[in-house]
Amino acid sequence: MKTIVECKIKPYIQPFERVLAFSELRSVAGSSLADDESEEFRIETSVPEFDLVRQLAYWESVNGQPTVQVLREATTNIVRNGLTSDQIAHLLPFDKTVPLPNRRILRYGTHGLHEYRGKFFPQLVRSLINIGCVPTGGIVADPMCGSGTTLVESVLAGCFGLGLDANPLSVLMSKTKAELLTIDPTELSEVYLHLRENLLRIQPKQRVSKDQLPYFTSLSESDQKYLSLWFSEPVLCDLDQIKSEIDAITNVSIRNMFTLALSNILRSVSWQKEDDLRVRKQVKNDIDLDPYKEFLEEVGRSVRIVLAFLYQNQGIDNGSFKVFQGSALNAGNIWKDYLGKVDVVVTSPPYATALPYLDTDRLSLCYLGLLPRHDHQKRNLEMIGNREVTDKIRSTLWHDYLGKKNLLPLSVHHLIEQIDTLNANTNVGFRRRNLPALLAKYFLDMRQVFVEMLAVLKPGANAFVVVGNNHTIAGGQRVEIETANLLAEIAMSIGFLPEKNIPMEMLVSRDIFKKNAVASEIIIVLKKPK
Repeated sequence: MKTIVECKIKPYIQPFERVLAFSELRSVAGSSLADDESEEFRIETSVPEFDLVRQLAYWESVNGQPTVQVLREATTNIVRNGLTSDQIAHLLPFDKTVPLPNRRILRYGTHGLHEYRGKFFPQLVRSLINIGCVPTGGIVADPMCGSGTTLVESVLAGCFGLGLDANPLSVLMSKTKAELLTIDPTELSEVYLHLRENLLRIQPKQRVSKDQLPYFTSLSESDQKYLSLWFSEPVLCDLDQIKSEIDAITNVSIRNMFTLALSNILRSVSWQKEDDLRVRKQVKNDIDLDPYKEFLEEVGRSVRIVLAFLYQNQGIDNGSFKVFQGSALNAGNIWKDYLGKVDVVVTSPPYATALPYLDTDRLSLCYLGLLPRHDHQKRNLEMIGNREVTDKIRSTLWHDYLGKKNLLPLSVHHLIEQIDTLNANTNVGFRRRNLPALLAKYFLDMRQVFVEMLAVLKPGANAFVVVGNNHTIAGGQRVEIETANLLAEIAMSIGFLPEKNIPMEMLVSRDIFKKNAVASEIIIVLKKPK
């Protein structure tokens, strides 16, 4: 039986998000609407009001009732008021008065943990899960899961999230964010208050030399030597005490959450330039570095935002997840139990030579013992979108490209060889000299990723790939690298069916890497043939 339902769209979203809003409404409610720039729409649907309230990502209310998505986002307004854990517990879940957001909220719940370059929008992921018509318990996969946005939204949608990433810090981040969705808020609050009390009690502590620090000296000698180049001895002493307190926590999920909080302050208490993607030194005075203060502020903020979310979200059934460490180039083998079973792929792959992904996390990887320093170069070479190679490796990559170029569309050949020709006639630096070979590796790697995605998807299922375009200067000319169009052509060449891509207007980034933000992004929409 069909009924008339009034749906109000979020008034502050971007134009591309309105496109997604109407697409998800069509998929969830079975109602097609023309966008006339209104905020309220009346639809006829047989879907219960409760299901619309539970599922929609870009809609503020259904028949005047706030959507679950809006209520989750509104928890950030509670945290912003500087309330204590007890006060947060008293105010949530919302009763009659809801401080509805008046702007886009991207860092609610566990999405607010840890900085991450290239993080994409949680509402975007949820809407794509809706558009992909994923059933409750269905499988949502992300072969390059990064900070875990897709995994978190999959769990919140009642689905099974399947993640994969080559970066050990990304795997820890994704796993922790997804696990925390089912943690007991009372236990989290108690563990946090105990940790805070302990850390406040030991300050100020008489510092010892770094060769007497139990955690620091448990790391390899090469990692100790490397970290000593980036942290002062007093800072290492303070970090050791913080790490020891964290390691004493028995609940693994909470311990991992606090470990991420520690990871997130390492840059600010090191001699690394804070807003630089690369690890460049800027020695700071010890008096200006206070790891205890930085950590307590970070962990306190993290706990409050997660607690608010948990108190609001109680009573709603979550899905489950599994995350693996490994390369997307080998996703089919790593996910062999899921071949042909995935309902949708939602991913944001690395952009073509745009960011030094692994390099940015270098200090955390070393300090947390996730990846020894001597293994970084090898792992970097394996990363998709890597932008650092030696002359010898560049030559090897170029030779590999010449042998495999027929696997790629002619448009990709043209771009790579145009840049190579332009640079060959000028005296360019090593990065521009390396670019043609690195682009060749990137596009060949992404071709293999599409092959793996095709293998795991169900027949007729969608893949949504969010990627940014780029440009370079070659021979004094600006050359556009239209990554999205080129990747779409590659995907079609291996068997995907194309659907209409969705251009995205990029927001001004608020993170520490905002000066490196890509100007435009596109959602590539693909379908596996039936």
